[in-house]
Amino acid sequence: MIEFNYEIDFEISNEVYYTDWITRVILSEKFEVGPLSFVFCSDEYLIDINIQYLNHETYTDIITFDYCEGNRVSGDIFISSERVEENARKYEVGFEEELLRVMAHGLLHLMKYKDKSVKDSEEMRLKEDEKIKLFHVEH
Repeated sequence: MIEFNYEIDFEISNEVYYTDWITRVILSEKFEVGPLSFVFCSDEYLIDINIQYLNHETYTDIITFDYCEGNRVSGDIFISSERVEENARKYEVGFEEELLRVMAHGLLHLMKYKDKSVKDSEEMRLKEDEKIKLFHVEH
């Protein structure tokens, strides 16, 4: 089950379409869909989580809590829509494209992709691009 929760005055435009895309992203990596919760929030909401649970005092666009079991993708993904908006301006892309990138990034972490080394970061970026393209694919 894929849920969308909103801690701010923001909603994605078509939850059904996003749910379908998330499912296709997970299945494309040969994983199963488990319980997933996307929580859209403010910078302040996310930094509080970052401090409380990860002991980091920095702003971030996403925090992912992994509850995966075996091949089943499950977790809570917190996304700051303010950070997504700022990054979209910074990288000169549309808000939706940056939102998809961040959502894909969280999902890829749940599927064991890393981004700490240069090599891993490059692979993560390629996978993000690949998964964003799936959003525009019709069944």
